[in-house]
Amino acid sequence: MSVPPDTLVPWPHVADLMGGWPDALTVEIYDGTGPAPADVSEVRFYVLPYAKGSATFEPLGRMPKLEAVQSLSAGVDNLLPHVPPGVTLCNGRGLHDASVAEHVLGLILAAQRELPRWARDQDAQRWQPHFTRSLAGSRVLLLGYGSIAVAIEARLLPFETEIRRVASRARPAESVHGVDELPDLLPYADIVVSTLPLTAETTGLLDARLLAALPDDALVVNVGRGGTIDTAALLAETRSGRLRAALDVMDPEPPPAGHPLWSTPNVLITPHVGGGSATFYPRAERLIAEQLRRFAAGEPLLNQVPRPA
Repeated sequence: MSVPPDTLVPWPHVADLMGGWPDALTVEIYDGTGPAPADVSEVRFYVLPYAKGSATFEPLGRMPKLEAVQSLSAGVDNLLPHVPPGVTLCNGRGLHDASVAEHVLGLILAAQRELPRWARDQDAQRWQPHFTRSLAGSRVLLLGYGSIAVAIEARLLPFETEIRRVASRARPAESVHGVDELPDLLPYADIVVSTLPLTAETTGLLDARLLAALPDDALVVNVGRGGTIDTAALLAETRSGRLRAALDVMDPEPPPAGHPLWSTPNVLITPHVGGGSATFYPRAERLIAEQLRRFAAGEPLLNQVPRPA
């Protein structure tokens, strides 16, 4: 009779990084593509499969001995309500920095240099050249200045951009403005890049008032959470032609068939894939290996998310 697992991880080759699973743990693989193991009553450490949807949250309610949950996403707002009190929750901070930063750069260049238009012209065998906007010389506001924004900044600076940093609170020593300064900062931004998590404070933060503060033809890029932008207000600005948007996250997500986000000419959409590049997986595997080592040894886990007592 097999022994129920006390640890669930999504990928078997993590064991190769560790020279085998720790002797103190009974590990089973659950990658989220099928049903979870029937017996999870002994599970103490659960590494959620990445990008497999909320179905992977279901086993949490059947784990009475659960001690720690490792998410491979940077944001855990959707997961938080499913993690029982007293259970340590760790996020994937740092895993997505390079992937998301690359995606932001791609979205900005695609929007500024009108790459979707040229792709449509190629499909139509149409040759209609014209000059476009540039990234060089643009004033970029990074909204949500954490590790992902730092990686974005490093990639934007060689493009001769001017960067302004904004976080929830000002950090003058780091030249970081507070979010309360947005009404004064937005009129000078050609491009706004939001990496904000979804919290009570950030929900609908970029509303009609703040979007109206942006100059004509500004580009709004969102790779944080869709709910941080008022979709109706953004659509009003983009459908009028005054603003443009490049969205990897949106609200609703995905937009239902016929939703105006799909068809507004000034909106470029990618399907929440900013963090899902090849560079993510080696980083995630190394984090899981280190967390398993720490858990087996009784050491504090990395990337713990503060939770109310």
